[in-house]
Amino acid sequence: MSLPLENVRILDLSVIMAGPYCTLLLGDLGAEVIKIERPGVGEGARGVPPYFFEGESAYFIAMNRNKKSIALDLKRPKGKEIFYELAKTSDVVIDNFRPGIVERLGVDYNTLKEINPRIICCSISGYGGSGPLKDRPAFDLIIQAGGGIMSYTGEPGRMPVRMGAPMGDLSGGLFASNGILSALYQREHTGRGQKIDISLLDCQISLLAYRGQYYLIGNEIAKPVGSGHISIHPIGAFKTKTFDIVIDANTEKIFAELAKGIGHPDMCTDPKFNSRESRLKNKEELYDILQEAFATKTGEEWLEILDGKVAIGPINTVDKALSDPQILSRNMVPEMDMENGKKLKILGNPIKMSEIDQESFKSPPRLGQHTEEVLTKTLNYSPEDIEELRREGVV
Repeated sequence: MSLPLENVRILDLSVIMAGPYCTLLLGDLGAEVIKIERPGVGEGARGVPPYFFEGESAYFIAMNRNKKSIALDLKRPKGKEIFYELAKTSDVVIDNFRPGIVERLGVDYNTLKEINPRIICCSISGYGGSGPLKDRPAFDLIIQAGGGIMSYTGEPGRMPVRMGAPMGDLSGGLFASNGILSALYQREHTGRGQKIDISLLDCQISLLAYRGQYYLIGNEIAKPVGSGHISIHPIGAFKTKTFDIVIDANTEKIFAELAKGIGHPDMCTDPKFNSRESRLKNKEELYDILQEAFATKTGEEWLEILDGKVAIGPINTVDKALSDPQILSRNMVPEMDMENGKKLKILGNPIKMSEIDQESFKSPPRLGQHTEEVLTKTLNYSPEDIEELRREGVV
């Protein structure tokens, strides 16, 4: 059965994470992703330590399955000419350079739309293509800090911490994929492509969600609440005799089940805890009671006692998460066939669709692995043409 983006070709100029994560998602959905890399060098993620599989960086593997790689020097006239030829039959060009670089390379939207009016160009950068900071370089930590979320991530009274996942970069890839899919859909009606400008900082502002709205309406500046919630209690993490757990008892019905489960059914009628307002007012005492109760049994016991009555779960370490029966049942840790015949476990595609009956994953490409294939099959170059380009250092 065909994949939803099977007829979409993407020229991928992006590196490291935000852009490659975007094209990873689109490649999983069937897009032909042609990764454009510098001859002899490739993109920086290929050398990221400390883990390698058959000489390939685990970091690179995580971001670049289901892609092709061609080595192409865009600073050489012939390299740029090849890129323009590919752009004529492509749907999307994506980059995550600082503003101005694609213009200097001559692969910007205004140039490419003259070659292909249907082209969609997506640029991901730290601050976007406009504004006083647009030329400033940015990395995940800087974006997380600047977007406000880091200021209320962590435990009360301690230094803020970055989110464990690099959400400054990953959210940019997610929003970019949304933008590209939207532009592809709109093109079906207008026949025209467009430019998509994704700012990683903008993405963080969007993720502020209700905490941002609390400030805009109530002038409340968010502060860290650990694993809890600013408004609703009890929600949080607790220690047991074996492993840490989290619970969410945010309604009266669920709180009653929690109170009964920990052996304190009287809490439901206690004026200090019998409403959301009273639990908010007396949250410190509430959490002390809960922690004292949870410390009396193992995590396994609490999961059995409260399962189906209270929202409860273990705080899984990565190894436990990746071996969880629920995760495995959803094919979220599939095996990928590598070129040497070995199999490698990878993280799966979270987008499950009824028209996709079987998922498949191709190993990340070696640098320039598909140069000859793309030039011959897509652009009809002869072997002699390609050999000449190699001698000149264009590919």
